[in-house]
Amino acid sequence: MSPVPASPPPVDVFGTTFQNPILLAAGTAGFGRELAGVINLDRLGGLTTKAVSPEPRSGHAAPRVAEFPGGMLNAVGLANPGLEHVEAVELPWLATRLRRARVIVNVVGSVVADFEKVVQRLSPLPVVTALELNVSCPNTARGGEEFGADVAVLTELVRCCRGVSDKPLLVKLAPYLADIGAIASVAAEAGADGFTLVNTIPGTLFRCEGGGGGVRGPRLGFGRGGVSGPALLPVGVWATRRVRERTGLPVIGVGGVRTLEDVDQYLHAGASLIAVGTAALADPRVPERLVSQWSRRG
Repeated sequence: MSPVPASPPPVDVFGTTFQNPILLAAGTAGFGRELAGVINLDRLGGLTTKAVSPEPRSGHAAPRVAEFPGGMLNAVGLANPGLEHVEAVELPWLATRLRRARVIVNVVGSVVADFEKVVQRLSPLPVVTALELNVSCPNTARGGEEFGADVAVLTELVRCCRGVSDKPLLVKLAPYLADIGAIASVAAEAGADGFTLVNTIPGTLFRCEGGGGGVRGPRLGFGRGGVSGPALLPVGVWATRRVRERTGLPVIGVGGVRTLEDVDQYLHAGASLIAVGTAALADPRVPERLVSQWSRRG
């Protein structure tokens, strides 16, 4: 009888151990409840929660999602129940159900003080492994990509959050920055422990009627949104390589991951962990299938 190959080793990063490198990306699983009856969340390396802001956000008007051949366009608008609810309800729920999977909290705000408030309140919770500073969302009127594109603001934001937390701080950057390696270096100097690469790319689509009917307005309620899905894979892999070479800090690679080959692309570029986003929205079982395939690799 042939010996059963040993599973690949766990991943030691951000001061803890991830049982495997497969995560759920922010915005794809809410705070875990939505997928709890569909997949075994505790088989994953971890999950990144939906964005958390100090106040509840209702998000943008529907429609919020539009598919196209290369992926998806979304403008959810960082809708979330707010810090109080997440601290009192959502994170305690995760703490009672996860034994091995790690929890990373995505943090957003309209001003620097918003980020600081969320980080300070949630850092003491044992269930929180790290905090992901979302400075790159392209589909908000305020509190989006300007935080990651302005060196002075990004420095202040990371320093303020570093001053109120001893948990790992990850900075989620946009792929269309003029020099993503240089921006990442600024964040690292300010106290960032790693990066999530990449967020979506700004885009828009219109409703076109067949038979010469013309255009009937934007397909999204907000008008524009963020492009994700397969088309983002080479962009994310490129950004991962650039930031790893420039900073040497750990990276969570995200963008276009659907298969184990896609996972390998990010690992080869230098990522320590890989997050599944749009593919998990299309089929929530994709992340768990990737874990199974990964564990059989030996």
